[in-house]
Amino acid sequence: MEYQVTHTTEYEYNNSVSLCHNMAKLLVRNTATQLCKNTEIEITPQPDILREYEDYFGNKVIYFAIQKEHRRLAVTVKSQVKKIVADKAELSFFAGTSWEQVKQQVLEPGEENFNARQYISETPVTAANEDIAAYAAQFFTPGRPFLEAANDLMQQIYLDFEFNPRFTTVATPLTEVMKFRKGVCQDFAHLAIACVRTMGLPVRYVSGYLETVAPIGKPKLTGVDASHAWFAVYVPQLGWIDFDPTNNMIPGMRHITIGWGRDYTDITPLKGVILSSGHHQLRVLVDVKRLD
Repeated sequence: MEYQVTHTTEYEYNNSVSLCHNMAKLLVRNTATQLCKNTEIEITPQPDILREYEDYFGNKVIYFAIQKEHRRLAVTVKSQVKKIVADKAELSFFAGTSWEQVKQQVLEPGEENFNARQYISETPVTAANEDIAAYAAQFFTPGRPFLEAANDLMQQIYLDFEFNPRFTTVATPLTEVMKFRKGVCQDFAHLAIACVRTMGLPVRYVSGYLETVAPIGKPKLTGVDASHAWFAVYVPQLGWIDFDPTNNMIPGMRHITIGWGRDYTDITPLKGVILSSGHHQLRVLVDVKRLD
C-alpha cells in the first residue's frame, strides 16, 4: 500500500520579518513497517541556508534560514511512502512478560536495552500528579502482562476523554487535560506516556499521520487530514509496540510515522525564531492520499 502525504504550513505576518531560523521535522523516516520512496521540499521564500541532518533520536531534520524581508512563509513537504507489513510474530496482549519483569530487564546493566532507558524519566510535558499516578495504577496491577496493561490504558483513555480541538493548545498542562478529560491526540499520547512512566517503564511519543476515510458516497476533501500522534511501549526481545488512544486501535497500515522522541517537543513539526514584531496567522493543510 502506497501513500502520498502533502503537509503545508503557512505563516502570514502582520509586519515584515527580516530574519528567521527554522527547524522542520516533517521528513518521513524509514522503519520496519514503512519505506519513504521520495520526498520533495518547497520553501517560500527560497532559503538562504538549507541543511538536512538527523537529530539525537534519528529523526530527519530540515534546518533553514531566510535572511531577507518577507511577510509570508510557506513550507510544503510531499512524501511518497510505501507501507510494509511487519514480519513479526503475532502479539498476544494477554500473555507474556509482566510489567515488573520488563522494568527489571530494562534496568539491567548492558547495551541491549540502553536506548530504551532514555524513555523512562518524565519530562516537563509528561510530568504526572497524584491523579495521573492513580489513573495509571488501575492498569498496572501486580503481575499483569505489560502489553495487556498498555492496551487497556489505551482503551480507557479513549472511553474517558473527549476529543476537543478547541480545549487545549500545545502549552496546556497535562494536569488540565486530566482534570477536564478533554484534549487532542497529542494530549492523549502525553497522558498515556505519563501513566507508563509513573511505573518506571519505557515509553515514547510517536508523531505521524493517519489516513482518514470519507463517508460512503462522498469524495474525500483535499487538505482535511491532520498530523497525528500516539505512543509506543518497549518490551525486551520484542521491541517497540504502538498504541493509538485517540482511535482505540493498534497502529497499522493507515498510520504513517514521521519520527519519535520523549514527547512532542522532541518532534515538533516546525519551530523557529523570527526577527519581527506583531502577530501572525498560522494555517496547516495535510493531505494523505492512497495511491493504489
